[in-house]
Order: sequence, then structure tokens, then C-alpha cells
Amino acid sequence: MDDESLPDVLMVGCGDLGADIGLRLAARGHGVVAIRRRADLVPPPLVGVSADLSREVPVLPPLALGLLVVTLTARPRTEESYRATYVDGMARALDALDSAGQVPRRAVLISSTGVYGDATSDAPLDETTTPLPSDGPARMLLEAERVFTRRVPTGTVLRLSGLYGHSEPRLLQQVRAGEVTDPNRWTNRIHRDDAAGAAVHLLTLDGTPAGLYIGTDDEPALLGDVAAHLATGLDVPEPPAADPALGHGRRLSNARLRSTGWVPEHPTYREGYQA
Repeated sequence: MDDESLPDVLMVGCGDLGADIGLRLAARGHGVVAIRRRADLVPPPLVGVSADLSREVPVLPPLALGLLVVTLTARPRTEESYRATYVDGMARALDALDSAGQVPRRAVLISSTGVYGDATSDAPLDETTTPLPSDGPARMLLEAERVFTRRVPTGTVLRLSGLYGHSEPRLLQQVRAGEVTDPNRWTNRIHRDDAAGAAVHLLTLDGTPAGLYIGTDDEPALLGDVAAHLATGLDVPEPPAADPALGHGRRLSNARLRSTGWVPEHPTYREGYQA
């Protein structure tokens, strides 16, 4: 089999977001192999490889690797689980690539803005802000970023803010039940379609992407404002109003990602929740 007929994309992890990314790459004509605990849950035309990366090095099929995407999911949300999946599991997948002599031309690791912990500032946080992880899972995510950057010099880390879309968001349930608390907390989010689009954008970008981007929509928003918007659409009583003067928590900037030409389909929560 010649290299041109071999799959050129490896997905390390293929949950909901990973599947979205893989399907978008397949639609562009790429051959995609995806590692998941159960290969039968990998959607076609992606080719599934069964492996529990927290325990074993995967056995990979022949590849002509061009693109690498790491989109792992850890359960439960504990330091031990995140270490086993994001740090040790990713390392096992990279070991398999090393053994096969495969080096990606471009790679993306999906991480989280949770690595910023409780960091706050007068201006929105950006890629120059020093991460301050406040719990074990966030510390393991930051460690995974460091391992990825060291072992995959061509790689880009994409830190995503709160994902939503493709299922009923928990916030909708809270608004219906009148259970919204802390309306003055700043929130940041990105629709899952835009998160997948951002990853594919960075993988296929003309020129060389930077090593780190924040993936979030255009407008950090106070939780009370978002909840009030949803309450109007649901025709239920509005939650407590937000007071900008009492706003607390972190706000995030997507300016670096925007500067590459990425344009979100859902630039704010208004478009995203309407969709």
C-alpha cells in the first residue's frame, strides 16, 4: 500500500468533540483513524482503534501521518483520573507514534481554560496570562500541555472555555427550575461547532500557527445576563439581575485566535443558545 492511500490523521480520543473534528477533516478528504476505548462507537467514515490509553499502548494501523489531534476525556473529575488519561494516556499514544516512526506535520491538543484557575484581572485574560490551576484535574491538564509541547514541537494547544451545544445545556435546566445562583459571575463559553471549527482551522491554516490559543466566543458575559436571556426565550420568571459593578471571576479574550482568520458561527451566547 502506497503512502497516498494510507490514513493521514490520527485522533487520540474520539468523544463528541473529537468526532466532530474528525468528521470535518474526513469531509475535507482526509483519512482519519480514531483511538477510543470502544472502536464501535467511532462514527464512519472514521476508522476506530480500540484501546484504553490509561492502561495500554495502542496498536496503530499503517499511517502516513500528517495531522494529530488529541481530544481526550477523563472520568471521574479527579487528579488521578486526569493524570491517567491526559498525561499518561497521551504519552502512550505518542510512544506508539514514535515506535512507528510517525511525526505529524501539525498537531492540536484540546485543553481547557480551567488551567487559569481563579486568575482575574481588569482586562480579559489571554495567552500571555500565567496559568494558576486551582485543583488536581487542572494541574494535570497543564502538565499534559507541557508534555505535548515538549514531545510534539509542531503542536498547538487550544484551551477551550465552557462547551455547550448539541444537547440541552445544564444552564437551561437551572433557569427553568429557578436555580440560578451568583448572577454576577463572569462566564465564558464556546459552541461545540465553533470549537470543532477552531481545531480544524488551526490544523489547516496557511502558515504556521502559534503554540497556544484560547478558544472562546466574542463576549464574556455575566451569568445573570445569560440566564435572563434564556428565561425570556423559555417564558419563565427571570432570575436575579446581574450587576456589572459586582462582576467577579475571569473574562477571556479570543483575539489571538480571531487574528488567524477564525470566525465563530455563534459569536455570543445569544446566537449559540438560539441555535
